[in-house]
Amino acid sequence: MNILIFGATGMVGQGVLRECLLDTGIDRVVTVGRASSGRTDPKLHEIVLPDLFATRERAAELAGFDACFFCLGVSAVGMSEADYTRITYDLTTTVAGLLGELNPGMTFIYVTGTGTSSSEQGRFMWARVKGRTENALFALPFKAAYMFRPGFIQPLHGIVSKTGWYRAIYATTGPLAALLGRMSPGLLTTTEQVGRAMIAVARNGYAKTILENADINRAAGPPAAR
Repeated sequence: MNILIFGATGMVGQGVLRECLLDTGIDRVVTVGRASSGRTDPKLHEIVLPDLFATRERAAELAGFDACFFCLGVSAVGMSEADYTRITYDLTTTVAGLLGELNPGMTFIYVTGTGTSSSEQGRFMWARVKGRTENALFALPFKAAYMFRPGFIQPLHGIVSKTGWYRAIYATTGPLAALLGRMSPGLLTTTEQVGRAMIAVARNGYAKTILENADINRAAGPPAAR
């Protein structure tokens, strides 16, 4: 498979990129983001684009992909609905619309979050905007679209969040989260499981189009021997 990743420098994106580079069934990985991931690999090519709304300018490099893993996102804390909508809805649908034109056989996987409001009428602003974004993506002419709604994600393999208060949470809850994850797999997933699940869903599909933590862990399967 040829895989396109948006947001490979974020916590989720780092994990997804790692798993894509390790997977022998993936031939080519192209990342698009405002900065380099810092990774080097023979099958990796990076497109650094300071203005992601200008993605169409690089359209020639964005065709011929089997799947897109869209891991871009920001916290809604302290943001107005207009600003959050521009980054979450406007940017995502702009990029996805272009990719749908260029890759009609593509599977598009979008990372949202547990609690997203499919009705677009939820109590929380971020949940309404995420729900609107999901619904717009389902309407685009992809081969398939899946929404990943992880809850608590445990970072593995040295991966860290770029957001300071996220890092503080993970540092203080990490040991407890690992224990809870073993006791109840639906409560927690990991950056590794999210990455493996995306690859598996892109390759084989899944019975649901919206995947919560338990679905993500199920799709990921048992850890690979590496």
